[in-house]
Amino acid sequence: MTIAPPSLCALTAAEWHGLEDAHAERADALTAGHRLRASRGEKHPVEDFLFTYYSYKPSVLRRWHPGAGVELQDAAGTERAAWRWYAPGTESGSLVVDGTALRAERGDLIANVGKVIRATAGRAGSFGCLGLHEWAMVYREPGHRHDVPLRLGQDGTDAVVEAHELRCTHFDAFRFFTPAAVPRNRDAPSRDRQPELEQPGCLHAGMDLYKWAAKLGPLVPGGLLLDAFELARDIRTLDMKASPYDLADWGYDPVRIETPEGKAQYVSAQRGFSARGQALRERLLAVIDGG
Repeated sequence: MTIAPPSLCALTAAEWHGLEDAHAERADALTAGHRLRASRGEKHPVEDFLFTYYSYKPSVLRRWHPGAGVELQDAAGTERAAWRWYAPGTESGSLVVDGTALRAERGDLIANVGKVIRATAGRAGSFGCLGLHEWAMVYREPGHRHDVPLRLGQDGTDAVVEAHELRCTHFDAFRFFTPAAVPRNRDAPSRDRQPELEQPGCLHAGMDLYKWAAKLGPLVPGGLLLDAFELARDIRTLDMKASPYDLADWGYDPVRIETPEGKAQYVSAQRGFSARGQALRERLLAVIDGG
């Protein structure tokens, strides 16, 4: 029984194998450092975050999918035929992503992802948080999440927090605030309030686009998944450069958000990431609404 839609686009074996190989090469380049460190038992405080916090292995990034509505000719005899959510296409020996089965099984998840992305895409970005969520995670706490010294020391770090208003809108950042920092935040984000509070200026909301793309599985074309990962990687770099940690030994120059110059530098980068994130949200919503 075929599940291919009437508007199916067909790729020859040569075409889709070429896309698959190029995707694997790009993914391998993006994950090379992490894979090498993992083989040596080494850790990196900035670059390994996307693999530990989101728990997706490099193999997830490396696996290419064409997205829904694309027929892969002569694919039935490949290992792809055993992959979940693939089914025969209109032509003998072809495969397509079985979007119908995937949506039937993951309908609630897809709806929830769409709700968060749509709400975030539909509101203006806020650019006044200055990345202080990382500072709030160490505020008045002797124990820290990363085994890296604080650039301004504990007292200096606490003073920066106390000199600014905390404006975090992202629950998965807010939930790591120290007990002393929680009441200093302007709002009280929660999981239930995520669609209400999420906004496109938030660095963590931008990083989460990688998570959402991965959760949508084969519905998401491989290029979109890697674009989301690259945005998350770039955001993570700014996130830690603007953090209270001293990462000079790791080759990172700080974005000194405690200074006027650092604030301007942070907001400029934040606006650029917000624009990139909004473009990715449009592409992800097109996948979710694709039927």
